[in-house]
Amino acid sequence: MQSIFGDRKTVLILLGPALLLYTLLKVVPVLWSFGLSFFEGNTLRGFTWVGVDNFVTFLGDDAALQSVWVSVIFSIAATVGQVTLGYLLALLYVFVLRRGSAVVRTVVFFPAILPTVAVALLFKSFVAVGDNQGPVNDLINFFGGESVEVLATTYGTMLTAIVMTLWSSMGFYAVLLYAGLLDIPEDVVESARIDGATGFRLVRHIIVPLSLPILLSSIIFSFNSTLKVFDSLLALNGGGPGTSTAPLTLYMYRTSFEYAEYGYGSTIALVLTLLCLVFTLAVFRSTRRKAED
Repeated sequence: MQSIFGDRKTVLILLGPALLLYTLLKVVPVLWSFGLSFFEGNTLRGFTWVGVDNFVTFLGDDAALQSVWVSVIFSIAATVGQVTLGYLLALLYVFVLRRGSAVVRTVVFFPAILPTVAVALLFKSFVAVGDNQGPVNDLINFFGGESVEVLATTYGTMLTAIVMTLWSSMGFYAVLLYAGLLDIPEDVVESARIDGATGFRLVRHIIVPLSLPILLSSIIFSFNSTLKVFDSLLALNGGGPGTSTAPLTLYMYRTSFEYAEYGYGSTIALVLTLLCLVFTLAVFRSTRRKAED
């Protein structure tokens, strides 16, 4: 085995096709998009070099800055909810249900494999009013209240989107964190219990520190994926009411494909990439400081 992987030609033959495919599908589009951010126009009217004008325009674009705010708020709320609920479910699987958790894990994980647009339409029907009123308003009417146009307000739309995201994704993070908890040595947990660490003390001082790597990975993965939310908010309310719940991805889509401003759309995509990169580096840096302390 050592002789095979020590041969450069063999390594090139084995990895070459995969690297070529990755370069064509990932690296080239990213570089192309980065280059477009310094131009203005589209394929019909041509492109004009504008330098950093697109970035200056972005900093003064109120709609773009509002979309950044929507994306960040949604991502923070969804990340906290996803990781917290997923971790609590993982603890339930490991320490309460144990070997009998297979059925529960399957049921909770099932929404994660459903199409995002289908889930958005389902939740949209839940809060609907009018002739096809959903169960949420039926419940409100049952207790004597008046029907509420949930999706007619920014707060109602965001709350619905966050609940929808948590319902559909917490099973995935539960399984991810469950796999991390299984790697904790049982003798360490038993030793802590013998020393008197039980319940919350056991989780706080033993389980959480030992599962910190997978926990941080889940946070990074959750934040980056929710920061790029697109189809769920589009299908739920089209970024409305108005554009008050339009994330940066939806603003980028409309700029690029509805208004045919490819250069400015590429600039928005680059800003989104930088947001993901900054958050990831910030998490890694904070964990490195804790490790050094």
